[in-house]
Amino acid sequence: MFHEFLTASVAEKGDGEMRIAMWSGPRNLSTAMMYSFGARSDFAVWDEPFYGAYLAATGIDHPMRAETIANAETDPEKVAQRCLGPIPNSKSHFYMKHMPHHMVEGFPLDWADECINVHLIRHPARVVASYAAKRETVTLDDIGYRQQVDVYERVGGLVVDSFDIRQNPGKFLARLCAEIGLPFDDAMLRWSSGGHPQDGVWAAHWYGAVHRSTGFAGPEGEMPELDGDAAALAEEAVPYFNVLKSVAIS
Repeated sequence: MFHEFLTASVAEKGDGEMRIAMWSGPRNLSTAMMYSFGARSDFAVWDEPFYGAYLAATGIDHPMRAETIANAETDPEKVAQRCLGPIPNSKSHFYMKHMPHHMVEGFPLDWADECINVHLIRHPARVVASYAAKRETVTLDDIGYRQQVDVYERVGGLVVDSFDIRQNPGKFLARLCAEIGLPFDDAMLRWSSGGHPQDGVWAAHWYGAVHRSTGFAGPEGEMPELDGDAAALAEEAVPYFNVLKSVAIS
């Protein structure tokens, strides 16, 4: 069913152009996936298109908030238009790394109907452990599970678990490419260290580990042991994770 839905969406373009909206919460392999598609010669990439608009609209305090707002488009309508506008650098395809919690009430989402939507998930215990190392206070809204289910229910698409990608990146990415009607390119398995030219300004705070990488990390280790508020937060997120995990490809 998913394969039919996705390939039909590609066919409707009629010109071979592919736009991928990859939805995930933070600390979820999302930057590595952007680097993976960005390593292909046929893809342009865009890092968290709605981040500046999200910060401006909500007033929420994030690391590098001022720098992000100063360097990103804050009008959500203009961001949405660019999602469907000319693909940068004359590339054939466009990969957009989106955070579902950035899509606050009133932000346009109809543009996603013209994209292949893929939802990247990771177990909440792993996300909470990683996110808490970068930000002192973490809430359910910060990690985006509830909003990701909302987006999935609105736009549909394919669900993939970052755990499965890290188990065998080549095999799983080939499977993902087949599902969306895209030829696999083994360039997706490696990239240069030091970051990507399309990194958002916030990369200086969040992307340290992936900047040191030249490819996907190995398989995930044991599930982290959490306690107190962190354990409670992960437990609160699990039902949302399970909704998406139940339809993930493997």
